[in-house]
Amino acid sequence: MARKRVVIMGAAGRDFHNFNTYFRSNDLFEVVAFTAAQIPGIEGRQYPPELAGELYPQGIPIYDEADLTHIIASQAIDEVVFSYSDVTHNHVMHKASQVIAAGANFWLLGSRETQIKSAKPVVSICAVRTGCGKSQTTRHIVSLLRQMGKRVVSIRHPMPYGDLAKQAVQRFADYSDLDKHDCTIEEREEYEPHIDLGAVIYSGVDYGAILKEAEKEADIIVWDGGNNDLSFYKSDLHIVVADPHRPGHELSYHPGEANLRMAHVVVINKVDTADYANILTVMANIQKVNPGAVVVQAASPIFVDNPAAIRGKRVLVIEDGPTLTHGEMAYGAGVVAANRFGAGEMIDPRPFAVRSIADTYAKYPSTGTVLPAMGYGDEQMADLEATINAADADLVIAATPIDLTRIINIKLPMERVRYELDVIGQPNLQDILNEKFG
Repeated sequence: MARKRVVIMGAAGRDFHNFNTYFRSNDLFEVVAFTAAQIPGIEGRQYPPELAGELYPQGIPIYDEADLTHIIASQAIDEVVFSYSDVTHNHVMHKASQVIAAGANFWLLGSRETQIKSAKPVVSICAVRTGCGKSQTTRHIVSLLRQMGKRVVSIRHPMPYGDLAKQAVQRFADYSDLDKHDCTIEEREEYEPHIDLGAVIYSGVDYGAILKEAEKEADIIVWDGGNNDLSFYKSDLHIVVADPHRPGHELSYHPGEANLRMAHVVVINKVDTADYANILTVMANIQKVNPGAVVVQAASPIFVDNPAAIRGKRVLVIEDGPTLTHGEMAYGAGVVAANRFGAGEMIDPRPFAVRSIADTYAKYPSTGTVLPAMGYGDEQMADLEATINAADADLVIAATPIDLTRIINIKLPMERVRYELDVIGQPNLQDILNEKFG
């Protein structure tokens, strides 16, 4: 019987994992190509033969998603598998309509087919949207488990934007590891805070191989999710973070709603800065689709080293890139800090944006008068540096999770904004972890 011809639609993450777990050794299918979206510059590469397996000795090409209809027709594609995250349900169905109109079938793979079972207990931290506060929740969980005497190793959702074969299994325990693996700003934002904790975090491309390495040094595995994607591992405790600044998104984005429905625990974050009516909306939606979930409320208090330095100043606010772009937030902790500590004016960065940063504003026009810390490679990091240094501001407020001055030269004075999870009242995550793993 002829093998079904398949295209996997992705964004250099879930797509590769779906291939590795479901298609790599499956001789019923031939994966003809991947398509790429969301992340700039990831198309035009190849999924290498070293990772693709014996059925794919030449590897698998990666094309721009804009070419999808042409690929379906020219390559006689039978099945198209949608494999990326943080998109509206409307977006998914528009893509389905495009695929169906072109003559192919449209698939979504479920958790049973793609989640790997660990030999160690797994706590997964996922979310209903990008920018809800997964990373700070993950750090909080890691700290609590370590206080319980557990050896904890985190595994991060993939961000393989470089040489895929070299990035198959990556371990980060020291700042030198960030340079060793040529990390982008987006990668550093996720790994550096774990290094600051003295903790170990893995990432890469082949999550079966990654898990085997992590299990060697862990009592408990913590899955640190990306976007609003599902965990790559079967979870013993599945914690999902929701954001009352975007009420209703927990039921209108893929696969965030699936995460919400699967959750054992839902953390409603940022309750200190959200409207109470929006908190009630999120609580009602949790009750509607997952009434058995334990609901925890938490704040995200912000800290800067010198609040007085902000007062009265004309400031350039830099926020986490993905939160502003496909996360669709108009502001983040940097704007909160500017307002709270009395900035005189938040300047508009857009007149100073160059090259790929200007392109980012064009692609995501709702971003507004803040600067997304985009850095998917050396060229974009250089563009970010040029944009910052051209800005007519007195001070930079940087609300990314990393120290940008480690990797780019910022000439203006800068205040970093830090934020951590602060669980309010009961139930709390410590009690939940004690009950499950104590």
